[in-house]
Amino acid sequence: MANQRILVGEIGRPHGVRGLVRVQSFTARPADIAGYGPLSDEGGGKVFALHWLAEGLARIDGVADRDAAAKLTGTRLYVDRASLPPPEEDEYYLADLIGMVARDAAGTELGTVRAVEDFGASPFLTVITEAGRDVLVPFTRAAVPEVKVSEGWLTVVPPADGALPEGLATAPEPDSALDGEAPHALPRRQDVGRRGIPRPPRGSTLP
Repeated sequence: MANQRILVGEIGRPHGVRGLVRVQSFTARPADIAGYGPLSDEGGGKVFALHWLAEGLARIDGVADRDAAAKLTGTRLYVDRASLPPPEEDEYYLADLIGMVARDAAGTELGTVRAVEDFGASPFLTVITEAGRDVLVPFTRAAVPEVKVSEGWLTVVPPADGALPEGLATAPEPDSALDGEAPHALPRRQDVGRRGIPRPPRGSTLP
């Protein structure tokens, strides 16, 4: 996992004429995005040194005017997995689940975790089946009762008909748009280690 990169933010529209930009941060505290060192774009070819200001604004080294800032709009920012604090025992980052094998309760391989999304309410897994079909699986104790990160697999409980659950029909709505941009769903709090699988609030029942 040392070479794995984790999405921690996205650059929004320019703010003012001196190169400032709005940044949507997916870290536990928004300002933490600037504390992990240089960030890279999705392809890894561009590196950004970001300085957090306030209220979602940031300055990027080498970006001094609005035109230069505008060219970065929509750039997703990544950090090396190794730059994040090591998770504690029995704890893992959601990104650690990508690439793991999804099995049913009998140990039969059902597919591979292609992506993990977290929009704030509850994470869910995208599992690509042996037939090449993407299936969304809510990341709850009922749907994913066992996770073995060190062994590279997790258990998915299928419904009674033996097929993987269809999951969510559409992605959850995002909290807000960046500086008036059209809303689009993005994950958040990606740098927080998770201990086990989320449990429901006290007094509620498992989904």
